[in-house]
Amino acid sequence: MSLRFVILGGGPAGHQAATYAARLGAKVTVIERDVFGGAAHLWDCIPSKTMIATGGAISFAHRIEGMGLGHAEAAVDTEALTARISRIQDDLSHDVVELLSSQNVRMIKGSGRFTGTHTVLVDGPEGPEEIEFDAALISTGSRPRIPDWCDPDGIRILTTRDCYPPKLFPKSITVVGSGVTGVEFVHMFSSFGADVTLVVSRQHVLPGKDPEVAGVLEDDFVERGVKLLKGARAESIELNDDGDGVIVKCDDGRVVRSTHAVLAIGSVPNTEAIGLEAAGVEFDSGGYIPINHHCVTNLPHIYAAGDVSGKLPLSSVATMQGRKVAEHVTGLHTIEHRHVDYDKAASAIFTEPEIADVGLAEAEAFASGRKIRVTKVPFSSSAKALINNDPRGFVKIISDPATGVVLGGSIVGRHAAELISVLALAVTANLRVNDIVESLLVHPALSGALADAAE
Repeated sequence: MSLRFVILGGGPAGHQAATYAARLGAKVTVIERDVFGGAAHLWDCIPSKTMIATGGAISFAHRIEGMGLGHAEAAVDTEALTARISRIQDDLSHDVVELLSSQNVRMIKGSGRFTGTHTVLVDGPEGPEEIEFDAALISTGSRPRIPDWCDPDGIRILTTRDCYPPKLFPKSITVVGSGVTGVEFVHMFSSFGADVTLVVSRQHVLPGKDPEVAGVLEDDFVERGVKLLKGARAESIELNDDGDGVIVKCDDGRVVRSTHAVLAIGSVPNTEAIGLEAAGVEFDSGGYIPINHHCVTNLPHIYAAGDVSGKLPLSSVATMQGRKVAEHVTGLHTIEHRHVDYDKAASAIFTEPEIADVGLAEAEAFASGRKIRVTKVPFSSSAKALINNDPRGFVKIISDPATGVVLGGSIVGRHAAELISVLALAVTANLRVNDIVESLLVHPALSGALADAAE
């Protein structure tokens, strides 16, 4: 008899675990209440990156005069952009459904909750159904965090999910939150011509990133005309008396007025109302489910992956977790299995210039007293960057001075999200800087800066 594997949530972790486990012989059921492919992925990540790409095209149009071309103005067609976002979302979700169907995975559109340690009750289109399982995966994702001092109306006071598809582009907007999501929204709205103010609770944006990296991004924001309120923490967002704008009040007395405001202060896991108590699954005060290196919860047959696990909230991480769960559920881990190493996960921020990093950070190494070798090459010395008329940013590689093994790196500049893959591979495979130097890379190409930095 095939192992009965039930998955709550069909996002990156859920559908990866489903397809892989099904190929390995499990009888898989996926329960999804919103959209197969994941709400956080298809309703947040994909629309925002699509709009950022459009904003990037506008910014590129502004640079073409330096490439021997005449001045060009790009006007945004809101209806066309909305249709483009919807088309991409639909195509990606359709691909997920097709993949699950091809592996004979049962898909149920509805809400599921545990009623015991081996049972789930599903409220589906055909009415309630209780499903028994041998193993289960919780991958129900997350949603934008809303503080108690703010009541978003979806019109003027927005969560990140209210921003797309775009109903209109604001004349002015205040972004609350200077982390990854916040700076991406600053880039996006400023590209579309809005007057943007960013409330920065610390003394620089991206508090968890390399200060040198953050500095390059801040310089670009200032050049764009973005106003940075550093050392300010928002404590209220309210509509003005006329209802045609918002007022953001900060704890230091500063006040920002704009036509719109958007909250970008993180997310919360979707773990309430899914019967964790009935199943006996433990969770912390924030609603996250602790897991071990196999993504196993406190119960040996119930797993958690994706945003609910409290690990890095990245689709790439969720996908890898899903794969590892499938291997563990079907026993493949006893033959050949590598645990997810969250310290070696590459991440990117889709601003302009793009930012990407992987592995050990320079500040982290110095704080721990670890000896490292840091080499840095600016893109201004790259022929390809000059050809692209975009010499902003740099490549930084961190390596072990004794062995030459690549420990980490940061890239700021055009196509950083693509270029970081080289360093991610080096970090994961314990390659040496000399392995990069001796690789015969394309010229002229931005990747040449990687070899130069590895020298």
